[in-house]
Amino acid sequence: MSSTAAIVAIVVLALAVVAIVAAVVSRHRRTEALRQRFGPEYERALDERHSRSAAERELQQRERRHAELQLRELDPQQRQRYAEQWERMQAHFVEEPEAATREADELVTKVMGERGYPVEDFDTRVQDLSVDHAETLGHYRDAHEINKVNERGQASTEQLRQALMHYRLLFAELLGDASGGRPTPRHG
Repeated sequence: MSSTAAIVAIVVLALAVVAIVAAVVSRHRRTEALRQRFGPEYERALDERHSRSAAERELQQRERRHAELQLRELDPQQRQRYAEQWERMQAHFVEEPEAATREADELVTKVMGERGYPVEDFDTRVQDLSVDHAETLGHYRDAHEINKVNERGQASTEQLRQALMHYRLLFAELLGDASGGRPTPRHG
């Protein structure tokens, strides 16, 4: 083998090693970015897909779909109106916990729609919310499950109370409000 051929072989091998290292680093960065953005949803997708690449493809697909949504913030009057509705619904819980829990689900869904999230079915809502609300999504899932038990007339009052607390966390995030869904005092 000539020295020129040996040099070419070494350069080709070095370029291949650099390409492999770059691909590994790129994949690691993508994984870390997805883990950071999706938090517990990343692990959930991994458990459901049984393959890191399949889970990551799904999460990237959620990001692409989310980027196409026309999301908007609520104006202060809308936030106040929804926060007041939440307070009324929460007060209603004392007398009719089953009805109040259904109202909480409906109110959260209504705020999602007002913000620009498609609300046609639960799975779509969860996927779209996972991009910006991954940390509270587990609460929403828990509330939804309790509400399904409630629809069958089998939820205890304690379960309904828990559902309301779960709904409130996502509700407050959707309002863009750190008060936990409580109305802010009116001034003036």
